Amino acid sequence: MRLEARFSWLPTPFRSLLLFVVWLLLNNTLSLGHIILGAVLAILIPLATYPFRTKQPLIMKPGLALRHLLLVLYDIITANVQVAILILGPTKKLNPGFVKVPLDLTHSMPITILASTVSLTPGTVSAEVYPWLESLPEGEDPSQRYLLIHVLNLQDEDALIKTIKQRYEAPLKEIFEC
Repeated sequence: MRLEARFSWLPTPFRSLLLFVVWLLLNNTLSLGHIILGAVLAILIPLATYPFRTKQPLIMKPGLALRHLLLVLYDIITANVQVAILILGPTKKLNPGFVKVPLDLTHSMPITILASTVSLTPGTVSAEVYPWLESLPEGEDPSQRYLLIHVLNLQDEDALIKTIKQRYEAPLKEIFEC
């Protein structure tokens, strides 16, 4: 049973706890008035906004999620060094380009995390997730989606697609079991 389904008066307990803690941190006080007001807001805001939430897959493997986060942080640090070397070197060596990465992910939350991961890693930027159904070219599979990525220095398109799919997308599929 999902934790969120147990409490009808507290539909998202982790979000409520986060709101409560952020309220106290922003006000920089533990006075009784702020504790009461923070608790009331932490209950009322999620209750008021819960009907507008879209259902997203749950993180099924938090240990793998933490490992993935550490991998992304490592990649951000190493990519910063690589981009600094590229930028400080001759710009004639740069080969910018766009790459269309086919997505196996189907839910918007994991796709958003993948696009954010690619954008956070220096040297790459997620430009778009497409196709949008209203702009689908004739003959294309409506279930197949792509992540359009701009790369600062594109050497091997197939190797980049393979790296993104193996290093970032595959763990996200396993984390969210989608």
